[in-house]
Amino acid sequence: MFQATSSLFMVRPAHFAFNEQTAASNTFQNATVSITDIQAKAIAEFDAAVCTLREKGIEVWVIEDTDEVIKPDAVFPNNWISTHEDGTVVLYPMLTPNRRAERRMDVVTELENNFQVAKIIDLSNYEASHQFLEGTGSIVFDHTARVAYACLSPRTHLAVLLQLCNEIGYTAISFHAVNEHNVEVYHTNVIMGIGADFAVICLASIQDEKERNSVVQSLLQSGKEIIDVSFDQIKSFAGNVLAVNGKNDLSYLAMSQSAFESFTKEQLAQIGKYCQILPIPIPTIETIGGGSVRCMLAQNFLKKK
Repeated sequence: MFQATSSLFMVRPAHFAFNEQTAASNTFQNATVSITDIQAKAIAEFDAAVCTLREKGIEVWVIEDTDEVIKPDAVFPNNWISTHEDGTVVLYPMLTPNRRAERRMDVVTELENNFQVAKIIDLSNYEASHQFLEGTGSIVFDHTARVAYACLSPRTHLAVLLQLCNEIGYTAISFHAVNEHNVEVYHTNVIMGIGADFAVICLASIQDEKERNSVVQSLLQSGKEIIDVSFDQIKSFAGNVLAVNGKNDLSYLAMSQSAFESFTKEQLAQIGKYCQILPIPIPTIETIGGGSVRCMLAQNFLKKK
């Protein structure tokens, strides 16, 4: 099993904006900052990110957002879909109605036309019972160890997590996480990111000692070096990172510029033992959308036809 892939797909937003529907559970969104021309700036940041990734030899399939329904968070496709090395595609249940519209069957059809799709697991029916699991926002997969880490929240329900893990043969490790103000963390991938040989995680966010020890022991048993980051670093999206592969078998850790600037020299040296750091500036998308680089990147583990 591979932890990282050299193939990604991203959604170029048509109507990027502050999402009122998601703001209640996402403390990273900020509507008070005065940013003019939000859509134009988001598009510019998106296009520059695509260029940066492609320059490193990373394959990026750009999907254009549609106008049928206004989807302010369309730039974050990792929440509604994930692909897996065995040909599985998973579709996820989303908390808010305007994010459910991001789940596009035309994209799934394109995947089926171009890649070897063996099975589709559609979990969206859980929305009817108000249970959610928002993709690789809710879950941080350790594919090499076949473990799914998830902090439970209004967007991440245990029943759905266990159902998925049962179907794909992964072990679920669930826990509770809070920020420095004791507010529930909405997505696991803002406090945690996993590479093949390391994990970036804010251990202080897991207050329960038994849960924290469970996560630590699982990471250590799978051979991961733990890079512990602080609450302040998490506010700069230091946990929202993704390992990707580029040309010449080079490994990178994609992150935002603000995340990069928050790491200490010692932490950067730890990461640097395993991969090169790939900082991407997306200040508008981070500030208004409340998600960072990792959220913009949907990994494609499927094999081409």
